[in-house]
Amino acid sequence: MKSGAKTVSEYLASLPADRRAAISAVRDVVRKNLDRDYEEGIQYGMIGWYVPHSLFPAGYHTDPKQPLPFAALASQKNHMALYMMGVYCGCAEGKDGETADVKWFKTQWAKTGKKLDMGKACLRFKKLDDLALDVVGAAIKRIPAKVYVKRYTQVMAELAEKKDKGRAAAKKTKGSKTKK
Repeated sequence: MKSGAKTVSEYLASLPADRRAAISAVRDVVRKNLDRDYEEGIQYGMIGWYVPHSLFPAGYHTDPKQPLPFAALASQKNHMALYMMGVYCGCAEGKDGETADVKWFKTQWAKTGKKLDMGKACLRFKKLDDLALDVVGAAIKRIPAKVYVKRYTQVMAELAEKKDKGRAAAKKTKGSKTKK
């Protein structure tokens, strides 16, 4: 559920007490472990932590006016969610399509014995006890803003290169069909 809140305080105040307590506890863990170069605010209707334009002027590739999202926290209709874009990073290093950070995260989570309900970057939970907060904190701490920007920039360059190769191959194929 996208919130119309303009500030983190407004966002938290808009939540029912049980959700506010859980979201606040997760927020505290993120903030405690967050690199000082990230900033907190409302982004895409959620509490967000992002790389400010002062550090990465290019911003988010889908909307350069937005700072580069690193993590977000939201109260959704049927669950709460922590979006950890920094862990996922849109990258795929191995045949299984998972980054080293995702593999590390899943391994550490498994050691806790808690059930992991995760999409690519989305960690879903219904109550605070569902989370391994120590693993969440460690995952946030592992990725300073400058490292995240470097990875993000590298991934965007790799995607642009693949796109260019695909266009060149399509042009070549199209050209060979018209010669016949």
